[in-house]
Amino acid sequence: MSARSMTGYGHGVAAKGGLRVEVEISSVNRKQLDVMVNLPKSLNALESRMHEAVAQVLARGRVSVDVHVRESEGQRRDSVRVDAGLLDLPGVLRLESPEDNVETIWPLLQRALNQALKALDRMRAREGQALARDLQQRLSLQRALLAEIRGHAPAAVQRYREALRQRIAALQLEVEIPSDRLEREVVMFAERADITEEMTRLDSHLKQAEGLLRQGEPSGKALDFVAQEMGREINTIGSKANDAEIARRVVLFKTELDRVREQVQNIE
Repeated sequence: MSARSMTGYGHGVAAKGGLRVEVEISSVNRKQLDVMVNLPKSLNALESRMHEAVAQVLARGRVSVDVHVRESEGQRRDSVRVDAGLLDLPGVLRLESPEDNVETIWPLLQRALNQALKALDRMRAREGQALARDLQQRLSLQRALLAEIRGHAPAAVQRYREALRQRIAALQLEVEIPSDRLEREVVMFAERADITEEMTRLDSHLKQAEGLLRQGEPSGKALDFVAQEMGREINTIGSKANDAEIARRVVLFKTELDRVREQVQNIE
């Protein structure tokens, strides 16, 4: 199972030459990829690079990235420079922040970001596996319910015929209704209540959903669409069948489908 959750957290650290760069990244559910980067002001020029790095790993979700840059005491002392051109003016000493040179910071930031993204991706993968297992169980239950609906469908016409005869008998009509007219009514019901096409399409949608859960690409959007189509078909089955046995299975199927659609919102 390759599904991935959209919820996770990752942390990465890189240090060199007295500089320490720390990156924290977290993600929650969102239909599109939405990346928010919190950088020190002097490093704002690197924001677009960070967006690109995140987009290479993640396809959906609201992603927050926080960057912290720290320097050692020795690095701070090395950052003090004498401005020879200003020896006779205030400001003889100028403090140069290591963040002023974004190209010096970027390799460290990139390394820390990659660590955080890998940790985030691992967590999303673990949660995705749990989601996929739950969805597979629900899809299996829906497949069993569909099989029961398919099994009850042929008998629905016979049950309608018998119910129609009982209603006519209960009316105690003086004039007998011809049997051929009764059969015509039954045939019309059978045509209206035929759910063969809907069951075939629903079976196809279940196969699609099961396949999407196994594929390696992000499948959340596709699963959401398939779940909508499943809802359309099961609603039609419920309205056309007009049978108590089938109606009970339809209610159970729709209950599981609601849970499937809720879980799908968590998948990348």
